[in-house]
Amino acid sequence: MQPVASQVEYCDYRNAGLPSSGMDETEQLRTRVRELIRSMPGAQREFAAGIGLDETKLSKALTGTRRFSPHELVRVAEYCGVTVNWLLNGSDDAKTVTAVPAPATRLAGEPGQSEPRRRILETAWQLIAERGYHRVRIADIAKACGTSTATIHYHFPSKTEVLNEALRRNVKLAFDRQVAELHAVDGAHDRLLKLVELQLPADGVLHAEWSVWLQVWNEVSLNPALRSLYTDSYDRWHRTILMTIRTGQEQDAFHVADPEAATEQLTALIDGLGIQVLTHKPGCTVATMRKHLHDFIESSIVKGA
Repeated sequence: MQPVASQVEYCDYRNAGLPSSGMDETEQLRTRVRELIRSMPGAQREFAAGIGLDETKLSKALTGTRRFSPHELVRVAEYCGVTVNWLLNGSDDAKTVTAVPAPATRLAGEPGQSEPRRRILETAWQLIAERGYHRVRIADIAKACGTSTATIHYHFPSKTEVLNEALRRNVKLAFDRQVAELHAVDGAHDRLLKLVELQLPADGVLHAEWSVWLQVWNEVSLNPALRSLYTDSYDRWHRTILMTIRTGQEQDAFHVADPEAATEQLTALIDGLGIQVLTHKPGCTVATMRKHLHDFIESSIVKGA
């Protein structure tokens, strides 16, 4: 998924036209999307174009003759500045299948962030992922956005703040993707395998997220001021794995004795293998990373060896 540079003004949709509790979950979702469309300038056609969806498919999803796909939910959330959790459950903080981000890790401009700020952040995030944090200047961000350096500094006073917001964007993207993909998956085993799949550094947005994480790790190791935000951001991922393993224990799908230790081991293995894939270590591919992770889950979490 590539960031959407829309031309609409941001407004806070979280309290706009909330559906009644008597509606079923899918109708509540459709109602929230309709409210988003009505709250934004332009017609439904422009909304469909903004999220990269055929207008006919959008109409069918709104009338209930087809479902929004997980990818489409993420696009709607990204385009409108809301979370998938809000779309599905009516609140950013609603209990869901994945750990909810801590307040400090949420995009600093939400709610009420302007469209220019979001567009600047999306552009900066992509540039950092492609070129590296230290190779991206404020002037480069301004040029890519077609604006002035003064405008960039107005929204982000320092380059460090740009990196902080890039990390927060990583957290939101992962949270949205996980909620969209996992909310209908009941089995903890399938959910854990899906979490792994959603974390593999494949091409596109996942590879870009990993690139940003690598650069955050480097900066955090050198700058203590960044560590609090990093710790809170990483903690959400740790809590997500831990709650999934504990659910698997309750379902008698996992027989691991120490879920905390298993979480530490699995997240460390994901980090290490991901770095090997991104640095192109010979023989290290997304496919081999997947196999190693599945083998670990089977031997150490499912069987509890």
